[in-house]
Amino acid sequence: MMWRSNNAPKGAAMNRLIELENQYCARNYDPLPVVLKEGKGVWLWDVDGKRYLDMMSAYSAVSFGHGHPTLVTALTAQARQLAVTSRAYHTDQLGPFLQLLCEMTGQPRALPMNTGAEAVETALKAARKWGHKVKGIPENRAEIIVCNGNFAGRTTTIIGFSSEAQYRDGFGPFAPGFVSVPFGDAAALEAAISPHTAAFLVEPIQGEAGIIVPPAGYLARCRDICTRHNVLLICDEVQTGLGRTGRLLACEHEGIRPDGLILGKALGGGLLPVSAFLAREDVMSVFHPGDHGSTFGGNPLAAAVGRAALRLLRDERLADRAQTMGKRLIDGLHAIGHPAIRDVRGKGLLIGMELDPAVISARAFCEHLMRHGILSKDTHATVVRFAPPLIITESEIDMTLKTINAIFDLLPAPRGGGRKYTVGASQRIAA
Repeated sequence: MMWRSNNAPKGAAMNRLIELENQYCARNYDPLPVVLKEGKGVWLWDVDGKRYLDMMSAYSAVSFGHGHPTLVTALTAQARQLAVTSRAYHTDQLGPFLQLLCEMTGQPRALPMNTGAEAVETALKAARKWGHKVKGIPENRAEIIVCNGNFAGRTTTIIGFSSEAQYRDGFGPFAPGFVSVPFGDAAALEAAISPHTAAFLVEPIQGEAGIIVPPAGYLARCRDICTRHNVLLICDEVQTGLGRTGRLLACEHEGIRPDGLILGKALGGGLLPVSAFLAREDVMSVFHPGDHGSTFGGNPLAAAVGRAALRLLRDERLADRAQTMGKRLIDGLHAIGHPAIRDVRGKGLLIGMELDPAVISARAFCEHLMRHGILSKDTHATVVRFAPPLIITESEIDMTLKTINAIFDLLPAPRGGGRKYTVGASQRIAA
Protein backbone atom coordinates (compact mmCIF):
# COMPACT_ATOMS: atom_id res chain seq x y z
CA MET A 1 0.00 0.00 0.00
CA MET A 2 1.33 3.43 -0.92
CA TRP A 3 2.43 5.55 2.02
CA ARG A 4 0.89 9.03 1.95
CA SER A 5 1.38 12.19 3.91
CA ASN A 6 -1.02 14.82 5.14
CA ASN A 7 -0.68 18.41 4.00
CA ALA A 8 1.42 20.66 6.13
CA PRO A 9 -0.48 22.75 8.69
CA LYS A 10 -1.36 26.20 7.40
CA GLY A 11 -2.12 29.43 9.19
CA ALA A 12 -5.27 31.45 8.72
CA ALA A 13 -3.65 33.85 6.24
CA MET A 14 -2.33 31.00 4.15
CA ASN A 15 -5.71 29.25 4.13
CA ARG A 16 -7.47 32.44 3.11
CA LEU A 17 -5.10 33.14 0.22
CA ILE A 18 -5.30 29.56 -1.07
CA GLU A 19 -9.09 29.71 -0.95
CA LEU A 20 -9.07 33.05 -2.78
CA GLU A 21 -6.88 31.64 -5.52
CA ASN A 22 -9.07 28.55 -5.80
CA GLN A 23 -12.15 30.73 -6.10
CA TYR A 24 -10.94 33.01 -8.86
CA CYS A 25 -8.15 31.22 -10.70
CA ALA A 26 -8.65 28.55 -13.37
CA ARG A 27 -7.70 25.16 -11.95
CA ASN A 28 -4.96 24.42 -14.48
CA TYR A 29 -2.35 23.86 -11.74
CA ASP A 30 -2.22 21.77 -8.58
CA PRO A 31 0.28 23.70 -6.45
CA LEU A 32 1.73 22.50 -3.19
CA PRO A 33 -0.17 24.01 -0.23
CA VAL A 34 2.23 26.85 0.49
CA VAL A 35 1.78 30.59 -0.12
CA LEU A 36 5.05 32.35 -0.85
CA LYS A 37 5.67 36.00 -0.12
CA GLU A 38 9.39 36.72 -0.31
CA GLY A 39 12.54 35.39 -1.92
CA LYS A 40 16.24 36.07 -1.63
CA GLY A 41 19.01 34.01 -3.17
CA VAL A 42 18.17 30.32 -2.83
CA TRP A 43 15.60 30.97 -0.08
CA LEU A 44 11.84 31.61 -0.08
CA TRP A 45 9.52 32.65 2.76
CA ASP A 46 5.80 31.98 3.09
CA VAL A 47 3.18 34.34 4.48
CA ASP A 48 3.66 32.87 7.96
CA GLY A 49 7.40 33.59 7.87
CA LYS A 50 8.60 30.01 7.38
CA ARG A 51 11.76 29.69 5.29
CA TYR A 52 12.27 27.20 2.46
CA LEU A 53 15.22 26.22 0.29
CA ASP A 54 14.19 26.56 -3.36
CA MET A 55 15.14 23.36 -5.17
CA MET A 56 12.99 24.17 -8.21
CA SER A 57 14.04 27.69 -9.23
CA ALA A 58 10.82 28.06 -11.26
CA TYR A 59 11.75 25.25 -13.65
CA SER A 60 15.22 26.79 -14.15
CA ALA A 61 13.95 30.36 -14.65
CA VAL A 62 15.52 31.53 -11.36
CA SER A 63 19.00 30.19 -12.07
CA PHE A 64 20.62 33.27 -10.51
CA GLY A 65 18.58 33.11 -7.33
CA HIS A 66 15.72 35.31 -6.22
CA GLY A 67 16.27 39.05 -6.39
CA HIS A 68 19.92 38.95 -7.47
CA PRO A 69 21.10 42.52 -6.77
CA THR A 70 22.91 42.87 -10.09
CA LEU A 71 19.82 41.89 -12.04
CA VAL A 72 17.43 43.94 -9.89
CA THR A 73 19.67 46.97 -10.41
CA ALA A 74 19.62 46.43 -14.18
CA LEU A 75 15.83 46.03 -14.11
CA THR A 76 15.06 49.08 -12.01
CA ALA A 77 17.54 51.35 -13.79
CA GLN A 78 16.12 50.46 -17.19
CA ALA A 79 12.51 50.63 -15.97
CA ARG A 80 13.11 54.21 -14.89
CA GLN A 81 14.55 55.09 -18.29
CA LEU A 82 12.57 53.16 -20.93
CA ALA A 83 10.68 49.88 -20.68
CA VAL A 84 8.56 49.10 -23.76
CA THR A 85 8.40 50.68 -27.21
CA SER A 86 7.57 47.68 -29.46
CA ARG A 87 9.86 46.74 -32.33
CA ALA A 88 8.43 49.60 -34.39
CA TYR A 89 11.60 51.48 -33.36
CA HIS A 90 15.22 50.72 -32.60
CA THR A 91 16.42 50.98 -29.00
CA ASP A 92 19.84 51.30 -27.41
CA GLN A 93 19.43 47.99 -25.54
CA LEU A 94 18.46 45.36 -28.10
CA GLY A 95 21.60 45.37 -30.27
CA PRO A 96 24.09 44.97 -27.39
CA PHE A 97 21.94 42.23 -25.81
CA LEU A 98 21.69 40.18 -29.00
CA GLN A 99 25.37 40.70 -29.77
CA LEU A 100 26.38 39.18 -26.43
CA LEU A 101 23.82 36.37 -26.78
CA CYS A 102 25.07 35.44 -30.25
CA GLU A 103 28.73 35.67 -29.30
CA MET A 104 28.30 33.44 -26.25
CA THR A 105 26.26 30.78 -28.07
CA GLY A 106 28.11 30.81 -31.40
CA GLN A 107 24.96 31.55 -33.39
CA PRO A 108 25.06 34.43 -35.91
CA ARG A 109 21.52 35.79 -35.47
CA ALA A 110 18.75 35.86 -32.89
CA LEU A 111 15.05 36.67 -32.87
CA PRO A 112 13.88 37.87 -29.44
CA MET A 113 10.59 36.71 -27.97
CA ASN A 114 9.10 36.48 -24.47
CA THR A 115 8.17 32.97 -23.33
CA GLY A 116 9.81 29.68 -24.18
CA ALA A 117 6.71 28.51 -26.04
CA GLU A 118 6.83 31.61 -28.23
CA ALA A 119 10.46 30.91 -29.06
CA VAL A 120 9.56 27.32 -29.98
CA GLU A 121 6.75 28.56 -32.23
CA THR A 122 9.26 30.92 -33.84
CA ALA A 123 11.61 28.00 -34.49
CA LEU A 124 8.79 25.98 -36.06
CA LYS A 125 7.90 28.83 -38.39
CA ALA A 126 11.53 29.33 -39.36
CA ALA A 127 12.07 25.62 -40.00
CA ARG A 128 8.99 25.30 -42.18
CA LYS A 129 9.74 28.39 -44.23
CA TRP A 130 13.38 27.33 -44.62
CA GLY A 131 12.18 23.92 -45.77
CA HIS A 132 9.90 25.46 -48.38
CA LYS A 133 12.02 28.39 -49.56
CA VAL A 134 15.58 27.08 -49.19
CA LYS A 135 15.49 23.27 -49.21
CA GLY A 136 12.75 23.16 -51.84
CA ILE A 137 10.10 21.12 -50.05
CA PRO A 138 6.72 21.56 -51.81
CA GLU A 139 4.50 24.19 -50.18
CA ASN A 140 2.56 22.96 -47.13
CA ARG A 141 4.41 19.62 -47.12
CA ALA A 142 7.26 20.39 -44.69
CA GLU A 143 7.59 17.96 -41.80
CA ILE A 144 9.32 18.38 -38.45
CA ILE A 145 10.49 15.36 -36.48
CA VAL A 146 9.99 15.47 -32.70
CA CYS A 147 10.57 13.00 -29.86
CA ASN A 148 8.15 11.04 -27.74
CA GLY A 149 8.04 12.53 -24.25
CA ASN A 150 8.82 16.03 -25.49
CA PHE A 151 7.65 19.15 -23.71
CA ALA A 152 7.97 22.45 -25.53
CA GLY A 153 5.09 24.49 -24.18
CA ARG A 154 1.31 24.71 -24.12
CA THR A 155 0.23 26.35 -27.37
CA THR A 156 -2.12 24.39 -29.60
CA THR A 157 0.56 23.69 -32.19
CA ILE A 158 3.00 22.45 -29.56
CA ILE A 159 0.58 20.20 -27.70
CA GLY A 160 -0.39 18.79 -31.08
CA PHE A 161 2.96 17.00 -31.27
CA SER A 162 3.03 16.00 -27.60
CA SER A 163 2.83 12.30 -26.72
CA GLU A 164 1.15 13.09 -23.39
CA ALA A 165 -2.57 12.31 -23.67
CA GLN A 166 -3.69 14.86 -21.07
CA TYR A 167 -1.94 17.72 -22.85
CA ARG A 168 -3.96 16.96 -25.99
CA ASP A 169 -7.32 15.90 -24.57
CA GLY A 170 -10.10 18.11 -25.89
CA PHE A 171 -7.86 20.70 -27.55
CA GLY A 172 -7.87 19.46 -31.14
CA PRO A 173 -7.87 19.67 -34.09
CA PHE A 174 -4.10 19.92 -34.27
CA ALA A 175 -1.73 21.16 -36.93
CA PRO A 176 -0.29 18.43 -39.16
CA GLY A 177 3.32 18.11 -40.21
CA PHE A 178 4.94 16.45 -37.18
CA VAL A 179 6.48 12.99 -36.96
CA SER A 180 7.37 11.45 -33.57
CA VAL A 181 10.28 9.11 -32.86
CA PRO A 182 11.61 7.60 -29.62
CA PHE A 183 13.90 9.89 -27.65
CA GLY A 184 17.51 8.71 -27.53
CA ASP A 185 17.20 6.54 -30.66
CA ALA A 186 19.30 8.04 -33.45
CA ALA A 187 18.50 5.17 -35.81
CA ALA A 188 14.78 5.93 -35.45
CA LEU A 189 15.48 9.55 -36.36
CA GLU A 190 17.28 8.57 -39.55
CA ALA A 191 14.55 6.09 -40.50
CA ALA A 192 11.88 8.79 -40.11
CA ILE A 193 13.58 11.32 -42.42
CA SER A 194 11.88 11.81 -45.78
CA PRO A 195 12.37 14.26 -48.65
CA HIS A 196 9.83 16.47 -46.87
CA THR A 197 11.73 16.62 -43.54
CA ALA A 198 12.76 20.17 -42.70
CA ALA A 199 13.97 19.86 -39.10
CA PHE A 200 14.48 17.72 -36.04
CA LEU A 201 13.43 19.42 -32.78
CA VAL A 202 14.96 17.88 -29.65
CA GLU A 203 15.62 18.62 -25.98
CA PRO A 204 19.18 17.56 -25.06
CA ILE A 205 17.68 16.34 -21.76
CA GLN A 206 13.93 15.89 -21.44
CA GLY A 207 12.81 17.84 -18.39
CA GLU A 208 9.06 17.45 -18.02
CA ALA A 209 9.29 13.79 -19.03
CA GLY A 210 11.24 13.11 -15.83
CA ILE A 211 14.81 14.40 -16.38
CA ILE A 212 15.53 11.82 -19.09
CA VAL A 213 19.17 11.78 -20.21
CA PRO A 214 19.76 10.17 -23.61
CA PRO A 215 22.57 7.66 -24.23
CA ALA A 216 26.07 9.10 -24.61
CA GLY A 217 26.76 10.11 -28.20
CA TYR A 218 23.08 10.51 -29.11
CA LEU A 219 23.20 14.21 -29.97
CA ALA A 220 26.45 13.79 -31.88
CA ARG A 221 24.86 11.05 -33.99
CA CYS A 222 21.80 13.23 -34.54
CA ARG A 223 24.07 16.06 -35.67
CA ASP A 224 25.73 13.79 -38.22
CA ILE A 225 22.40 12.42 -39.48
CA CYS A 226 20.87 15.88 -39.88
CA THR A 227 23.94 17.16 -41.72
CA ARG A 228 23.95 14.24 -44.16
CA HIS A 229 20.24 14.61 -44.93
CA ASN A 230 20.15 18.44 -45.03
CA VAL A 231 17.79 18.56 -42.06
CA LEU A 232 17.95 21.35 -39.48
CA LEU A 233 18.95 20.24 -35.99
CA ILE A 234 17.10 22.52 -33.55
CA CYS A 235 17.89 22.16 -29.85
CA ASP A 236 15.24 23.26 -27.37
CA GLU A 237 17.36 24.48 -24.46
CA VAL A 238 14.72 26.59 -22.75
CA GLN A 239 15.22 24.54 -19.58
CA THR A 240 18.68 23.01 -20.09
CA GLY A 241 20.45 26.09 -21.44
CA LEU A 242 22.45 28.86 -19.79
CA GLY A 243 24.54 26.84 -17.36
CA ARG A 244 21.89 24.53 -15.94
CA THR A 245 23.61 21.24 -16.89
CA GLY A 246 27.17 22.31 -16.17
CA ARG A 247 27.87 23.82 -19.58
CA LEU A 248 26.61 27.01 -21.17
CA LEU A 249 24.45 24.80 -23.38
CA ALA A 250 23.61 21.15 -22.78
CA CYS A 251 24.47 20.32 -26.40
CA GLU A 252 28.07 21.32 -25.61
CA HIS A 253 28.48 18.11 -23.60
CA GLU A 254 28.81 16.35 -26.96
CA GLY A 255 30.62 19.17 -28.73
CA ILE A 256 27.93 19.91 -31.27
CA ARG A 257 26.47 23.11 -32.62
CA PRO A 258 22.80 23.03 -33.65
CA ASP A 259 21.45 24.86 -36.68
CA GLY A 260 18.82 26.44 -34.45
CA LEU A 261 18.78 27.07 -30.70
CA ILE A 262 15.86 27.95 -28.41
CA LEU A 263 16.52 29.75 -25.12
CA GLY A 264 14.29 31.17 -22.41
CA LYS A 265 13.62 30.85 -18.68
CA ALA A 266 17.00 31.83 -17.13
CA LEU A 267 17.52 34.42 -19.88
CA GLY A 268 15.15 36.69 -17.96
CA GLY A 269 17.14 36.43 -14.76
CA GLY A 270 14.09 35.21 -12.84
CA LEU A 271 12.56 38.68 -13.13
CA LEU A 272 10.57 38.70 -16.38
CA PRO A 273 10.00 36.46 -19.41
CA VAL A 274 12.75 36.68 -22.03
CA SER A 275 13.34 34.15 -24.78
CA ALA A 276 15.00 33.90 -28.17
CA PHE A 277 15.36 31.71 -31.22
CA LEU A 278 18.90 31.72 -32.58
CA ALA A 279 19.99 30.22 -35.89
CA ARG A 280 22.45 30.23 -38.73
CA GLU A 281 22.19 32.91 -41.43
CA ASP A 282 20.26 31.01 -44.10
CA VAL A 283 17.64 29.93 -41.56
CA MET A 284 17.07 33.37 -40.10
CA SER A 285 17.11 35.03 -43.52
CA VAL A 286 13.71 33.52 -44.34
CA PHE A 287 12.09 36.16 -42.11
CA HIS A 288 11.17 39.46 -43.75
CA PRO A 289 9.42 42.49 -42.20
CA GLY A 290 5.84 41.48 -41.42
CA ASP A 291 6.49 37.71 -41.35
CA HIS A 292 6.72 37.45 -37.59
CA GLY A 293 6.67 39.70 -34.55
CA SER A 294 5.95 40.35 -30.90
CA THR A 295 4.86 43.54 -29.18
CA PHE A 296 6.99 42.83 -26.13
CA GLY A 297 9.72 40.69 -27.69
CA GLY A 298 13.11 42.41 -27.41
CA ASN A 299 11.76 45.31 -25.34
CA PRO A 300 14.42 47.49 -23.67
CA LEU A 301 13.61 46.21 -20.19
CA ALA A 302 13.96 42.58 -21.25
CA ALA A 303 17.12 43.31 -23.24
CA ALA A 304 18.79 45.07 -20.31
CA VAL A 305 17.99 42.25 -17.90
CA GLY A 306 18.94 39.56 -20.42
CA ARG A 307 22.28 41.18 -21.08
CA ALA A 308 22.99 41.52 -17.35
CA ALA A 309 22.03 37.85 -16.83
CA LEU A 310 24.40 36.68 -19.56
CA ARG A 311 27.25 38.72 -18.12
CA LEU A 312 26.57 37.31 -14.67
CA LEU A 313 26.53 33.77 -16.00
CA ARG A 314 29.84 34.31 -17.78
CA ASP A 315 31.71 36.38 -15.20
CA GLU A 316 30.76 34.26 -12.18
CA ARG A 317 31.35 30.99 -14.07
CA LEU A 318 28.00 29.65 -12.96
CA ALA A 319 28.04 26.76 -15.42
CA ASP A 320 31.17 25.46 -13.71
CA ARG A 321 29.47 25.90 -10.38
CA ALA A 322 26.46 23.91 -11.60
CA GLN A 323 28.80 21.12 -12.63
CA THR A 324 30.48 20.99 -9.21
CA MET A 325 27.37 21.39 -7.09
CA GLY A 326 25.42 19.00 -9.30
CA LYS A 327 28.02 16.28 -8.85
CA ARG A 328 27.85 16.76 -5.09
CA LEU A 329 24.06 16.44 -5.13
CA ILE A 330 23.95 13.44 -7.48
CA ASP A 331 26.68 11.62 -5.57
CA GLY A 332 24.83 12.30 -2.33
CA LEU A 333 21.55 10.98 -3.71
CA HIS A 334 23.32 7.86 -5.00
CA ALA A 335 24.79 7.29 -1.54
CA ILE A 336 21.36 7.21 0.12
CA GLY A 337 20.63 3.84 -1.44
CA HIS A 338 17.09 3.56 -0.06
CA PRO A 339 15.08 0.80 -1.77
CA ALA A 340 12.33 3.30 -2.63
CA ILE A 341 14.76 5.06 -4.99
CA ARG A 342 14.55 3.54 -8.44
CA ASP A 343 16.93 5.89 -10.22
CA VAL A 344 18.88 9.10 -9.96
CA ARG A 345 19.71 10.84 -13.22
CA GLY A 346 20.64 14.20 -14.65
CA LYS A 347 23.48 16.56 -15.49
CA GLY A 348 24.72 19.54 -13.53
CA LEU A 349 21.90 20.95 -11.43
CA LEU A 350 19.10 19.34 -13.41
CA ILE A 351 18.45 16.12 -11.50
CA GLY A 352 15.57 13.69 -11.18
CA MET A 353 15.07 11.15 -8.40
CA GLU A 354 12.64 8.43 -9.47
CA LEU A 355 10.68 6.77 -6.68
CA ASP A 356 8.85 3.47 -6.39
CA PRO A 357 5.16 4.49 -6.39
CA ALA A 358 4.31 1.38 -4.38
CA VAL A 359 6.20 3.00 -1.50
CA ILE A 360 5.54 6.72 -1.93
CA SER A 361 4.41 9.02 -4.70
CA ALA A 362 6.66 11.83 -5.82
CA ARG A 363 3.93 14.29 -4.84
CA ALA A 364 3.81 12.95 -1.27
CA PHE A 365 7.59 13.10 -1.08
CA CYS A 366 7.53 16.75 -2.21
CA GLU A 367 4.95 17.50 0.48
CA HIS A 368 7.32 16.06 3.07
CA LEU A 369 10.18 18.09 1.69
CA MET A 370 7.95 21.16 2.03
CA ARG A 371 7.18 20.35 5.65
CA HIS A 372 10.92 20.11 6.25
CA GLY A 373 11.66 23.46 4.58
CA ILE A 374 12.57 22.40 1.03
CA LEU A 375 10.50 23.17 -2.06
CA SER A 376 10.53 20.92 -5.11
CA LYS A 377 7.90 19.53 -7.47
CA ASP A 378 7.05 16.15 -8.88
CA THR A 379 6.70 15.18 -12.51
CA HIS A 380 4.80 12.19 -13.87
CA ALA A 381 3.92 11.09 -10.30
CA THR A 382 7.20 9.21 -9.81
CA VAL A 383 10.04 11.73 -10.23
CA VAL A 384 11.14 14.45 -7.81
CA ARG A 385 13.06 17.25 -9.53
CA PHE A 386 16.05 19.00 -8.07
CA ALA A 387 17.00 22.14 -9.99
CA PRO A 388 18.07 24.81 -7.51
CA PRO A 389 19.54 28.20 -8.39
CA LEU A 390 23.08 27.82 -9.69
CA ILE A 391 24.37 29.91 -6.78
CA ILE A 392 23.57 27.16 -4.25
CA THR A 393 26.40 26.36 -1.82
CA GLU A 394 27.94 23.10 -0.60
CA SER A 395 26.36 23.52 2.83
CA GLU A 396 22.93 24.01 1.30
CA ILE A 397 23.40 20.89 -0.85
CA ASP A 398 24.43 18.95 2.24
CA MET A 399 21.44 20.26 4.19
CA THR A 400 19.16 19.08 1.38
CA LEU A 401 20.72 15.61 1.38
CA LYS A 402 20.40 15.36 5.15
CA THR A 403 16.72 16.26 4.92
CA ILE A 404 16.07 13.77 2.12
CA ASN A 405 17.79 11.07 4.17
CA ALA A 406 15.62 11.91 7.17
CA ILE A 407 12.44 11.60 5.10
CA PHE A 408 13.48 8.22 3.74
CA ASP A 409 14.14 7.07 7.31
CA LEU A 410 10.43 7.65 8.00
CA LEU A 411 9.29 5.33 5.21
CA PRO A 412 8.40 1.70 5.78
CA ALA A 413 10.42 -0.93 3.93
CA PRO A 414 8.91 -1.97 0.57
CA ARG A 415 6.78 -5.08 0.64
CA GLY A 416 8.24 -8.22 -0.91
CA GLY A 417 11.22 -8.75 1.36
CA GLY A 418 14.70 -8.53 -0.03
CA ARG A 419 13.84 -6.47 -3.10
CA LYS A 420 16.58 -3.93 -3.48
CA TYR A 421 17.46 -1.26 -6.00
CA THR A 422 20.99 -0.26 -6.86
CA VAL A 423 20.87 3.35 -7.96
CA GLY A 424 22.71 4.07 -11.19
CA ALA A 425 23.16 7.14 -13.36
CA SER A 426 20.55 6.09 -15.89
CA GLN A 427 19.23 2.63 -15.08
CA ARG A 428 17.48 0.62 -12.38
CA ILE A 429 18.82 -2.77 -11.31
CA ALA A 430 16.53 -5.07 -9.33
CA ALA A 431 18.28 -7.64 -7.12
